[in-house]
Amino acid sequence: MTTVAAAPLRDIHASKEFKSGPDAVRIDLKNIDDVPYYVEKRYVRADENREEFDYEEVPVEEFYEEDKEDSLDVLIRTVKDLQKDHQSLASAIPKGTLATQPEAVDDFVRNFLVRMGMRKTMQQFQVEWHDLVSSGQIKTNTSGYLPEVYRENEELSERMKLLESEVDRFRKSAEKAREEFVKMKKERNYHRQHHNRIAQEKNNLVNFTKRLKQHLSQYEPQLDELKSKYDLAMREKMVHKLEKEKLQNQLNATKIPSFKSNETDGLGPTQTKLKELRQKEEKKKTVPQTNETINSSHPQDSEFPIDVGSNPYLNRFADDGAFHRSTLTLAKEIEAHDGPISCATIHPRKHVVVTVSDDRTWRMWAIPEGDMIMKGEGHTDWVSGCDFHPSGNKMATCSGDTSIKIWDFSQKKCVHTFTNHLLPVWSVNFHSCGDFIVSASQDRTLRLWDLNSLRCRAVMRGHQDSVHSAELLMFSNIVLSSSVDKTLMLWDARTGLAAHTFVGHVNPCNQATFNLRGDTIASCDSKGTVKLWDVRTVKSIVTLDFGPYSTNSVSFHPAGQLVSVASSDKTIKLYNIGSEQLIPLASHHDEVQFVKFDLKGQYMISTGRDRTLRVWS
Repeated sequence: MTTVAAAPLRDIHASKEFKSGPDAVRIDLKNIDDVPYYVEKRYVRADENREEFDYEEVPVEEFYEEDKEDSLDVLIRTVKDLQKDHQSLASAIPKGTLATQPEAVDDFVRNFLVRMGMRKTMQQFQVEWHDLVSSGQIKTNTSGYLPEVYRENEELSERMKLLESEVDRFRKSAEKAREEFVKMKKERNYHRQHHNRIAQEKNNLVNFTKRLKQHLSQYEPQLDELKSKYDLAMREKMVHKLEKEKLQNQLNATKIPSFKSNETDGLGPTQTKLKELRQKEEKKKTVPQTNETINSSHPQDSEFPIDVGSNPYLNRFADDGAFHRSTLTLAKEIEAHDGPISCATIHPRKHVVVTVSDDRTWRMWAIPEGDMIMKGEGHTDWVSGCDFHPSGNKMATCSGDTSIKIWDFSQKKCVHTFTNHLLPVWSVNFHSCGDFIVSASQDRTLRLWDLNSLRCRAVMRGHQDSVHSAELLMFSNIVLSSSVDKTLMLWDARTGLAAHTFVGHVNPCNQATFNLRGDTIASCDSKGTVKLWDVRTVKSIVTLDFGPYSTNSVSFHPAGQLVSVASSDKTIKLYNIGSEQLIPLASHHDEVQFVKFDLKGQYMISTGRDRTLRVWS
């Protein structure tokens, strides 16, 4: 028979106590919850020690005191005493420890069989174990417990499996990290070698640049001196040539016809013929060989007009004042092409504008209405430039296909195509007489074309890079060109020779143009610099910085006091030369490619990469 008994650990003072014998335990019923105890398992036979369990009845009233009134001081003192007793009791009671009970052998066997799924063996073991316990061959309290080493072995085996899995995971991570390390090491070595090679090349280039600068500094004074001498000689040559032509014209005008002299009298026909041949050869030797295309004559070649030095358009603006900003507003916006518009030209007498575009077409517009009048196709690449004939009934266009086409509006077709340029043609411009065209090309040359003989009359070579613009001064034979070699040049169209070179830009020039008087030139470059030049002194008089965006086109108002500039920052800039006032016009949605005032000064046109033509008035 199994019984559970409570055994006290120590005596506790109590205000009321009961006794069941001479050695009875004293228990304070008020603090019964604080009394420590433990539970012990015992096996006791039913017939043993029966006399030890004699009990006597104890009345309940003995456990309670009679009610009495305590003062406040006594109550406080009692509470303090109880607190002290609790503190001393808590310090005296040892803390319990948790011990793991070893597993019995039979329980271990059962657990093993269940874990392995051996249910039949489990049933057989249970039957045999029960028989042995019933027969008394095996006593449950003497069967023993499983040694701790088995349990520890199981725990260690589980822990070992966990550690092995972690070791495998760390090994894989280490392998991956080692591969990454090897890869990064190779990349480091490669970049280090590349850096060393670049550093060596840089040092070599720096040393080479220093040597070149030193070598160049030795020749700069000589080059400047030779250039000044060359410019002086060319100016003198041009002056002498013009004087010679002037004297020749005067001589032809005052020449009196005379009869043949009688010097040949007495000479035979053979001697007379030899004398004439010798005179012809001497005349050929005295003629300067300036340009092969000019010397070779053609029966339909046009004659250059005499440069009288007067411009009839100047009379219109003799008394005009400065152009005012208040009169310049956006009057019309026209969606003109399917691609960026590179250039436009204004009809000399009508309110008509022709635009050319990267879509390989040109289109004619009535302004300010914005109605399309005519459309032309024929170029096989982008169209870069155009210009009206002075009469207004013809037009010339140039293209990236290296050709220049002449269009006749009365016949509504292209009447001729010039193809002598080797690379794309950037600009084309008519002479005031209408018989000549000048063109600028990427092949570093300017060419003068005769519309009567339909051939190239002169090739002007002098620029060291692509020529971006070419313009003939109105009612003269002077050609102005701008180039990627950062220079502007003045040419004599009659001889094909350069007269002046304007040096000052530090970036490739995009365009250059004359004012109406012909005494001032405006030029722009790819970094936003605009310069005004004095033609007489060949020097820059005004420099404007509109960078860092490129300035693509410049145009003078006919009155001469206002300059308009087309910029890649989507604006048009107006600069008043007299007041030095700058006024930007923000209108286009993309780069502005071209600006131009009409000859009457009534309106201005602009085109851009946003495919629009805008009219300002």
